Amino acid sequence: MKASEQPALKAVVALIHVADVQRSIEFYQKLGFELGKEPQQNEQGIKTFAWLHRGRASQIMITLTGRPLNPGAQDVMFYLYVEDMPAYRRQLTARGVQVGEVTYPFWSPGGEFRVDDPDGWTWMVT
Repeated sequence: MKASEQPALKAVVALIHVADVQRSIEFYQKLGFELGKEPQQNEQGIKTFAWLHRGRASQIMITLTGRPLNPGAQDVMFYLYVEDMPAYRRQLTARGVQVGEVTYPFWSPGGEFRVDDPDGWTWMVT
């Protein structure tokens, strides 16, 4: 089957395991994500799943983990592409988000910085 005959991909959406869904919702809202729907809750009223987005291009799902998380050993790194990295970094700082220093690796000549979520998932913003 030729590439032009294959069904088109629509999106890639990460499912991130977290220790506290509400805490993660609040963190990702500081990054500019919005809730797509009301989060799912279990019988005890604890939020167990949420879908967040920023338009159609930026989407994540978060779910309550059933295992201990090791913040120093998360094996996935996410890249968040923004239109004005310096302005976005200033905005996050104003919202109380800890941000890393700007670096200029060869794959990101315009610069990038690191943000870690409350469960240790790393976001590189460029």
